[in-house]
Amino acid sequence: MKRLLTTMIALTLCAATFAQYNSGGFAMDGDHMYYGIRFGVNRSHIAADRHNDLDGRTGMTLGGVVGLRCSNSTPVFLESGLYYTERGGKKFVNHYGDVQTRLSYLELPVLIKYGITLNPSVFDTNELVLLPFVGPTFAFGVGGKTKITDIDGERHKHDAFGSKDNRYKRFDMGFKFGVGLEYNMLYLELGYQLGVANISNDDNYDAHNRNFFCNVGINF
Repeated sequence: MKRLLTTMIALTLCAATFAQYNSGGFAMDGDHMYYGIRFGVNRSHIAADRHNDLDGRTGMTLGGVVGLRCSNSTPVFLESGLYYTERGGKKFVNHYGDVQTRLSYLELPVLIKYGITLNPSVFDTNELVLLPFVGPTFAFGVGGKTKITDIDGERHKHDAFGSKDNRYKRFDMGFKFGVGLEYNMLYLELGYQLGVANISNDDNYDAHNRNFFCNVGINF
């Protein structure tokens, strides 16, 4: 896990350095590409039937993005990138114990954004831009653990992904929607992610990821 995080940080830093020499940055009236770094937190849970759902768990998100304006006449942008993100959930089950699941994914979003300029002041040359967005996301599980503490206090741990005996499938797909705010290269976004792929490895019930997220970053 530490090696993966170190790799992701190095990649995003390299992307930022590259962007300084190859991108004019995000601009409402620009027709070039922009690059960005994202870091944030999320609150996720697993929605499942047969009372197998897990309550909220806090995780982190780290990634890099690249975007391009799609039209000269309309401020529509296409943005994608690569994220490392943590999901999962936890729950206390009466007469059974405490269950905590952490799922780590590499995620690829494909987002459509629409830019709305908000002029904070006629004397301010920097644009304040509102960016609603929506689009599909595709994710692959790269790690995960399920920890169970039974009513006797004994702890059990096993991989969340892997063989058929594990609980969750590695592939996930869903839709992300929310709104971003960009000002003078600084970026903030809030949104929700709705998983539509069944991640349960158990044929007796379905399970889907649900996720609220808040990210901050810089656009180059």
